[in-house]
Amino acid sequence: MKSLRGYLGAIAGIVVLLVAAGFIGWAIGHSGTKTAAGGNVQAASIDPSIANGAHNFVQFACVQCHGERGRGGVSPDVPALTTVGSELTVAQLRQIIDHGKGVVADPKRPFMPVWGQVISNTQVSDIVAYIKAGFPDVPGATPVSVPTGQGDVAAGTALYQRYGCVNCHGPNGLGGVPNPASPDKTIPPLSGTAFRGEFNTDAKIIEFIKSGSVLGKPPIVSMPHWGGVIPDQALNQLTAYIKTLR
Repeated sequence: MKSLRGYLGAIAGIVVLLVAAGFIGWAIGHSGTKTAAGGNVQAASIDPSIANGAHNFVQFACVQCHGERGRGGVSPDVPALTTVGSELTVAQLRQIIDHGKGVVADPKRPFMPVWGQVISNTQVSDIVAYIKAGFPDVPGATPVSVPTGQGDVAAGTALYQRYGCVNCHGPNGLGGVPNPASPDKTIPPLSGTAFRGEFNTDAKIIEFIKSGSVLGKPPIVSMPHWGGVIPDQALNQLTAYIKTLR
């Protein structure tokens, strides 16, 4: 009798484990990523173009001005993008990304820079697809983390990536990114004797980051105004990193 009870108990235990495993599998299978509209999107079913657009939205620092998943809240001069996917056509969105919008002379009012010479056509299409899809939550599409307690240079190194400086000024500030309509045909480097001679103080570097360089209309790539977007502490940390570039 004892052996029979033990046998039946073992079977019951196995059944419980199988039911638990089935429930866990169901839960995993039905968990998805949230869209901006609040719906569920299976992580495995996200269109590659939309996923790439989410990563590009982070890489090119769109998130730093328009907010996480385009929700705004960074600056009163930079709109949220949560409704533009339904309000604007693909062609209109491409036009704004390629040619910029709202170029102003006030360094406290950020503007949409010209991206047409920096972001490829495929990347622009993917960003537009991401906007049109309602900014779904794409795993891994998050800005670079900024280390704390490791000094200004370490923080500035991460901020150089986080604010997209690397996309225009190149790795380690070496430059070389094309800007065909500008006098020297490229976006200038942030290293070398010419740069260090012109920007020989922290104050000059910070002022240039805040004020930008409005050279005109597209196709010239302009340095955007970061004043009102990048906090003072981050400006100091970026400057500390830039000063290490030779």
